[in-house]
Amino acid sequence: MERIVAMKNIGFVGTGVMGASMAGHILDAGHSVTVYNRTRSKADSLVNRGARWADSAGEAARGADVVISIVGYPADVQEIYFGGSGILDEAAEGAVLIDMTTSRPDIAVRIAEAADKRGCTALDAPVSGGDVGAREGRLSIMVGGDKAGFDSVLPILELMGGNIVLQGGPGAGQHTKMCNQIAIAAGMLGVCEALAYADQSGLDSATVLQSIAAGAAGSWSLSNLAPRIIASNFAPGFYVKHFIKDLSIAVGSAQSMGLDLPGLELAKTMYERLAAAGGEDLGTQGLYQLYSSRM
Repeated sequence: MERIVAMKNIGFVGTGVMGASMAGHILDAGHSVTVYNRTRSKADSLVNRGARWADSAGEAARGADVVISIVGYPADVQEIYFGGSGILDEAAEGAVLIDMTTSRPDIAVRIAEAADKRGCTALDAPVSGGDVGAREGRLSIMVGGDKAGFDSVLPILELMGGNIVLQGGPGAGQHTKMCNQIAIAAGMLGVCEALAYADQSGLDSATVLQSIAAGAAGSWSLSNLAPRIIASNFAPGFYVKHFIKDLSIAVGSAQSMGLDLPGLELAKTMYERLAAAGGEDLGTQGLYQLYSSRM
């Protein structure tokens, strides 16, 4: 039996590389969407399709049943939620607040506690899948928070992703995303080094990829980002500068738990070298440039 989904008023804060596509799926499903982005031009396409513009994150939250945010850095999350006339000031009682930014677990816990005091529910729900996953509506969504709140917004989350798992209480989504980023970080080192080896040994990298991507070495990064590397396409599906932010959060969280992760530390150092050489606005596959003569 087809599920009947009630139309909701959605406030959406952050319409960048991924957020614009995510908000677009919600708009296409018939929900009323109000958008805010620090750079207004990045929301123009959504407004032209019928979304309403808000002049602040708080205004986007005002009167919304569900407020979704996906911004750049933990400091940005704190600003839009706790800043003057922010989301927590303006959200209506009973609203569900979903922060989909990759941010610090402790901030997620703080938002959840503040939301509860206001009579709202907060979920931390970072995503994986990059620009392609956002565009195609098949993101992996890792959720922390209250199960009743999760169940109430699952139809909205399903518009943006196909693998949606409630991992535990507040902060659990962010901790899960750190596991995801740690795995990607070490994996990208392997992808870049394998392609560098193929090139140096005189092999055709695209032909090599046909063999190794289908075997035990297979991974999302190898199948999706290695072809971009081979094509010298280093445009961002996910920015290096944002990945460094994620790795820094992971390193800090690991250290606070007394956990030594040398692979993570090495990947963070390599990406910081790339950024220092002018590559902070490349996609994460831009790491390959450290292995080539391009940088």
